[in-house]
Amino acid sequence: MWLSEFEIVLRDRVIPNGAVRIEDGRIAEIRDKPVEHADIQGGGRLLLPGFIDMHGDMVEKEVEPRTGVHVPMRIGIAELDKKLASCGITTAYAALSFIGASVTSGVLRSEGHTNAIIDTIAGMKDDLLVDHRIHARFEVTFTPAIPRLQKLMDAGRLHLISLMDHTPGQGQYRDVELYIARIAKERGMSVADASEVVGKRMAGRNGQGDVLNALQDLSARAQAAGIVLASHDDDTLEKVELVHGLGAALSEFPVTLEAAQEARRLGMHTAMGAPNALRGESYSGNLSARQAYEAGLLDMLASDYHPASILPAVLGLSELRGDGRGGTDQRQPGRGPGAHRSRRHRAGAFGRSRRGRPPSRATRARHLPRRSHDLRRWHACTGGESRTPWPRHG
Repeated sequence: MWLSEFEIVLRDRVIPNGAVRIEDGRIAEIRDKPVEHADIQGGGRLLLPGFIDMHGDMVEKEVEPRTGVHVPMRIGIAELDKKLASCGITTAYAALSFIGASVTSGVLRSEGHTNAIIDTIAGMKDDLLVDHRIHARFEVTFTPAIPRLQKLMDAGRLHLISLMDHTPGQGQYRDVELYIARIAKERGMSVADASEVVGKRMAGRNGQGDVLNALQDLSARAQAAGIVLASHDDDTLEKVELVHGLGAALSEFPVTLEAAQEARRLGMHTAMGAPNALRGESYSGNLSARQAYEAGLLDMLASDYHPASILPAVLGLSELRGDGRGGTDQRQPGRGPGAHRSRRHRAGAFGRSRRGRPPSRATRARHLPRRSHDLRRWHACTGGESRTPWPRHG
């Protein structure tokens, strides 16, 4: 099958008007010129590799769409799989929490619930459209989860671990009053009751004692298993230096520009949320992804909680360059000249470049519209098979 008349984004360059031949579900040939009688004619649209989404919280909501309301996990995961594929995501790291049940997280992010999701994804893996991987969100104050993480590492079921601390007063929730107001609204509590809940969480953090030894042990085990370690919501230079010393290679969602700058100085990759980039602001009042991008500190975008944001966010960031095509600075993700770097940063950050071709569904592509503000017509395919409608010619 030939795809022709596309602007093709490759790992190291962009072909202005070329063609791709797919054979037995794999990319067999790439040409710098269009071909005649192609099966799919792009009409100048972009043809890009599928997105690698390193942090997506959506699976938890798919299986528990409302607090206490559970749907069969296989149904929720299958529906999310289709959504991800339709958004151009072909490798998805399901960000699952390892945290004790609490008033603010309930069952949704409890250890038992998380284990059940991992088991279900593993059992469905061969039937899903997207290459699903597991991103363990390890809350550093919940050290009882470490033995379970070790078992999952030994079984080859973990692919990324991030170190998190959602204790109010630091990190993502540095503004305690804003966090109290959010909890009150989400849980239908009074501000006074929400203040009491937040106070107990802060007091509990102080009672955890020194967790550094546990983190060092977890880091050593992850490195031995070849699993990338990330840090979450870095807000100070000291925290960035600490997690880097523990072996973290990725700073996801840095809270301040200073933290992002320190991560870059230490050679860490940085990731920000696509909804943040699309909206132009963080809902928690933290660092804007656009600000990080303009400062040259943004390596990749993650869906976070909204997979449909990745594509328009990438194209929107390219507009900040002033020419709508990502400019010539190839450090930045963007359309055309800058876009190939977006996926390369992701692959390199997770050690995927060592594997060469992706392990499955080798043909991973998105056909994008001619203009970044018109997202009504585009197409996705994996393994050489169409996932969204597209006119054929012949």
